[in-house]
Amino acid sequence: MNSLAEKREVKKNKDVKMPASKMVMIFIVATGVFISLYFYLPDTFSHSAKIMTAIVCFGVILWALEPIPLGLTSLIVLVLMLLFKVAETDMIFSGFSSPAIYLIVGGMMLAKAVNETPLARRITYKVLKKWGNHSKGLLGSILLIMQLQAFFIPATAVRTTLMLPISTMIIKTVDARPGSNLRKMILLGIAFGGNISGTAVMTAAIGNILTVELLDSYANIKITYFQWFFYTFPLWLILIPAIWFLLLKVFPLTKKEQSFPMIKNEMEVKLKELGSISGQEFRCILILIFIVILWSTEPLHGLHPSIPAIIGVILMTLPGIGCAQWANVVKINYNTVLLTSVTLSMGYTLIDSGAANTISEYLSLDWVLSFVKNPLLAVIFIAILTQLFHKLISNVSTAVVTLVPIVISIAANANVDPMILGFTAGLTSLYGFILVVETMPNLLVHSSGMIDQKDFLKPGLYATIVSTVAIIIMACTWWRWIGLV
Repeated sequence: MNSLAEKREVKKNKDVKMPASKMVMIFIVATGVFISLYFYLPDTFSHSAKIMTAIVCFGVILWALEPIPLGLTSLIVLVLMLLFKVAETDMIFSGFSSPAIYLIVGGMMLAKAVNETPLARRITYKVLKKWGNHSKGLLGSILLIMQLQAFFIPATAVRTTLMLPISTMIIKTVDARPGSNLRKMILLGIAFGGNISGTAVMTAAIGNILTVELLDSYANIKITYFQWFFYTFPLWLILIPAIWFLLLKVFPLTKKEQSFPMIKNEMEVKLKELGSISGQEFRCILILIFIVILWSTEPLHGLHPSIPAIIGVILMTLPGIGCAQWANVVKINYNTVLLTSVTLSMGYTLIDSGAANTISEYLSLDWVLSFVKNPLLAVIFIAILTQLFHKLISNVSTAVVTLVPIVISIAANANVDPMILGFTAGLTSLYGFILVVETMPNLLVHSSGMIDQKDFLKPGLYATIVSTVAIIIMACTWWRWIGLV
């Protein structure tokens, strides 16, 4: 890499603080939207519904533009809900006591514990050694690694974080220069691979967990770990090769960029440095297998997925049994915990305040109700609506907890089962490919400083179309065959 390019990358990698004037302007806009909604929403909205709608929009603007950290915005939204008394205090705090939050916290701690061992790196090096000596195999290896991690490492953000140092090593090894198609293909392989990696494994994405929680709480629909996998694994099998093929076509490579014999040698060196598999890694593997077995057999024992996650954390940190130090495992990202807890509380309160029901009544036009009464048309309508909605609501958690309650209310107005509507909305929310802010994998890859927002646009548009069409195909085939539609 030439020195000028290195200087540019170093400059891009530095944390750039938002100018104070821009921060103030964003807060003025968010506050203006809050005041406007409160005073100008029609009288069909109750007082609590007006306030709650205003708070949601205020929070969404701050989460989308991020003038302050996501966790700090979450606390502001929480305080606003409490000060304006949009619901009972217990209801507003209920997101923090949800089993879904303990599953997320447990999942993040599990990921920390796994990262205390060389296991994830060993698997990555082995896969790259076998298939990474050609551009097609390299991209396929990146996508495959992301999917394998989904079974054992909950949260797309954690999996992406683990892969970023690997991607940096690959980029240096194959000399993928700044702005080259090869570099874009590698980085978007991680971002897009991370987005689709949450498809079939319920615990692999926060959006899945929130969708299951909301359907259970407000529609009395319980979806187990095994059921989620059963409903979605054909979609997963479609998306993996589809994204692989798409990225290869969007980023054509020169002949020189297609072969990397040095990858095999580099991976052999890395594996030699790791040495043979240790007792620490072996214990980690056994505990992970035990957790996955508990998750997949939920119908037999009835344990909420959060319980196996917590059991796993205990086993991985117990002296003499585990594979990690408690002091390191407990250092998790509380921005994510606060964001998820508050957005879940927001979803609950959106329904409890009557805001979700009032909004759904405005959306319950005759043609909308006729659409949702037909299961196949309902899937098409909700998938497209969710993709459009997701462009306005930046992160997956906020999109899910804002849209799923409204969709449940629309289903109630149409007098249809809310299962397929809520499930489709939650699942489609995972697939944000166009904008950096839509998903954590996009955001983390972009934050590396090695890729720009404009690089997401064309492949992201194609990936959005592919994922939406794939969901519709699933509804017409697999979901109809198994009776889900």
